[in-house]
Amino acid sequence: MMNGFDFRRLRRRELALAAFALSAPFVLPAVAPGAPSLLRPAMAQTVEQPDTSRLVAIGGAVTEIVYALGEEKRLVGRDSTSTYPEAAKELPDVGYMRRLAPEGIIAVNPTAIVALEGSGPPEALAVLKEANIPFSSIAETYDRAGILAKIRAVGAFLGVKDKAEALARTVEKDLDAALADSAGRPERDRKRVLFVLSIEGGKIMAAGTGTAASGVIELAGAINAAGTFPGYRALTEEAIVEARPDVVLMMDRGGGHAAGPDELFALPALSLTPAAKSKALIRMDGLHLLGFGPRTASAIRELNAAIYGKTTNASQ
Repeated sequence: MMNGFDFRRLRRRELALAAFALSAPFVLPAVAPGAPSLLRPAMAQTVEQPDTSRLVAIGGAVTEIVYALGEEKRLVGRDSTSTYPEAAKELPDVGYMRRLAPEGIIAVNPTAIVALEGSGPPEALAVLKEANIPFSSIAETYDRAGILAKIRAVGAFLGVKDKAEALARTVEKDLDAALADSAGRPERDRKRVLFVLSIEGGKIMAAGTGTAASGVIELAGAINAAGTFPGYRALTEEAIVEARPDVVLMMDRGGGHAAGPDELFALPALSLTPAAKSKALIRMDGLHLLGFGPRTASAIRELNAAIYGKTTNASQ
């Protein structure tokens, strides 16, 4: 700082870009095996206990965890998928987690960034890391263990391990209670659920294996009807008929994804499925359903009740 002027705030985007281009040759020798012994512990301590007083959270589940830990006072920015709790929407939006721009994040002057695995693009993350902003990537798996690991990882990065452990225990108990309702259902009684991401242009984009949708369907005691391929894929009419879904599951959102049951089951492929006979359509909030965060036990209960309750399309 010179004469009251904070040089760090001057043209931070340009400084970050310059760091990305120039700093790597100088950073690597510092962590080489021959580095002085007094330097290495200091560096380790910096990594383990970063300054997280001005935090940007990227990923809806990560932001929810920060709030659930009671550490929301640190937040100075969030990505566009972070829409819960309602207070999070008042924070500056730094962009969609998979299409981040470094300048949007640097503009809020963060001291640290915590991001869900899969955030990007890689080029943007490289610029942020080379700008010497402490960065933590939180691993993502779509199961019970993954939720608890996320809570503990976020808590460790924020330096509140005790609070994270207490939250993890509470969430674990809630999850186990929710899973107990579905675990005992015989395989022959489990319904086949097709998660439809979109129907734009009449093409049905569905969720296969390794997706959040597949994970939550299985946790709710059902079968992913499109569980023969990885990721998301546009299905042919033949594939949909062969999937034989008893229920169609969609996120509750507007625009071209707001099709009602009449429109949805009028599509030729879906019209021939068991789900069409009873117009079994379930809609749920996307972040609640697919977030795999502190509220997932609630999502499992809601989905389980919607699939196996008296009416499967009560959420229309």
